[in-house]
Amino acid sequence: MNLDFSPQELAFRNEVRAFLAEQLTPEFAFAGRNCAGIYCELPIARDWFRVLAAKGWSVPHWPIEYGGTGWTPAQHLIFKQEMARADAPPLSPNSTHMVAPVIIAFGTDEQKAHYLPRIRSGEDWWAQGYSEPNSGSDLASLTLKAERDGDCYVLNGSKIWTTHAHFSNRMFCLVRTDRSGKPQQGISFLLFDLDLPGIEVSPIISISGDHELNQVFFNNVRVPVAGLIGQENDGWTVAKYLLRHERSSMWSPLLRARLERIKAQSAGCDPALQLRIARADMRLSALEVSELRMLFEEMDETRSSLMSSISKVSGTELRQEITELGVSLAGRDAIRMPDRPEQTGRGVAVATYLNDRAASIYAGANEVQRDIIAKIMLR
Repeated sequence: MNLDFSPQELAFRNEVRAFLAEQLTPEFAFAGRNCAGIYCELPIARDWFRVLAAKGWSVPHWPIEYGGTGWTPAQHLIFKQEMARADAPPLSPNSTHMVAPVIIAFGTDEQKAHYLPRIRSGEDWWAQGYSEPNSGSDLASLTLKAERDGDCYVLNGSKIWTTHAHFSNRMFCLVRTDRSGKPQQGISFLLFDLDLPGIEVSPIISISGDHELNQVFFNNVRVPVAGLIGQENDGWTVAKYLLRHERSSMWSPLLRARLERIKAQSAGCDPALQLRIARADMRLSALEVSELRMLFEEMDETRSSLMSSISKVSGTELRQEITELGVSLAGRDAIRMPDRPEQTGRGVAVATYLNDRAASIYAGANEVQRDIIAKIMLR
């Protein structure tokens, strides 16, 4: 695994930097620096996504035939690093990195033709309908009922912790279509509009004061059968495919940018804090190497699943550790909310810390990921 960039890759890095210097306005950068959540809210997120789409960079990881760039692994790495260093607004992965790969892998030609261009352009914004009030980490126990009635499924039940459902116009959703066999065998994967009659989106305000989360209620909602992805009752296969994509995201570029900002502000700080920063730096270096292996090495499905779970555990726990360092560094300034550019970073330290308490839960709780790692390693 050669980590030295070629002249062509260095030229690409300069191209990305020039693009960011021209297109990443102070408003975009301010939003990126002060995003306490997982990703920025609309309209700033959609505006930035459309800037990327105009450049042809909104879905670089997709196959070329669907609008991807055909970049090398090194180019993907450079792009993520430069976006993080420049404080570009972090964007929701729901559309581009989660449901889109599922549509590409399992969708019909009609579904691909309808949904993929709208995702690529930013016209559609998607919410994830997975967790339920009594079905979080044990996702197979979900109960949202979907009963076939002619050319529709009739949905009754609810989903919870639905990030940005209040901003989204579409949802990909796991539903219960059969109860006769094992729980995993009776799940189906549906796509539908969020403005259908009978859908109610109820806000959940987090401990950080953000409105990112929602509970979504379904009361006799008629969803066209045309929204079924894959086969009825085989949604668990689709769901596992999606979760592997969700967990395999690269955590290190954003965390490196955050930690470097903390290091730059920590000169002269208490030696105990300096030691904590150094330890986080070493852990981040190890994560970077692991993620580079994921990016550059060919892996079979089992090893890919293993590395995705390892990255998810390491990345989210390190994310929490770095936000704790941000609070410690900010001290009393951490309680200030930013209203001027020079206040950024410290003013959102507590909100970021509180929001990141969920990092070890979303995309599959870390306790579950450790079980997956143990099962694969111990066979």
